Amino acid sequence: MSSEFKAPPNMLESFEGACQCGAIAYRVYGRQHILFVCHYAQCQRQSSSAFGMALWVEWQERPHFDRHPRVWERQIDTGKSIKCHFCPICGTRLIHESSQYPQYISIKPGTLNRTDGLRPSAHIWTSKAQGWIPTDDRAQSYPRNPPSIEKMVEEARRTRT
Repeated sequence: MSSEFKAPPNMLESFEGACQCGAIAYRVYGRQHILFVCHYAQCQRQSSSAFGMALWVEWQERPHFDRHPRVWERQIDTGKSIKCHFCPICGTRLIHESSQYPQYISIKPGTLNRTDGLRPSAHIWTSKAQGWIPTDDRAQSYPRNPPSIEKMVEEARRTRT
């Protein structure tokens, strides 16, 4: 996960993190797919900030939690749902699971133990971004949702090379 080591495509990475109070630690095995910033109003609200972030990982097995997180499920505009896993003590969001993209798990990157080497590849819902937030000109930018997650990943890979 660091800038010094990038796992080969056939090798799984381990993503480890914890909530703010330390009551819940987790580990996810998989392959990093994309890291993006979301400026949608719901993401601003859930992060209690000007934007939310998501590290999508193509996961190979269920996340391992050392304690059971609480789960809250919400409907999204497509009619699908997102399961939000969070600490029942401090409320920190840890992981999201989307019924629209069941092959991916969305890790809240601020909860990771190691964040060195992480750099967003895209900004979505920039039409809802706070006016004072600068965006990275090297990252893809979408005024709303991208046409598809795969399209966003493909465009991000093309701009990185």
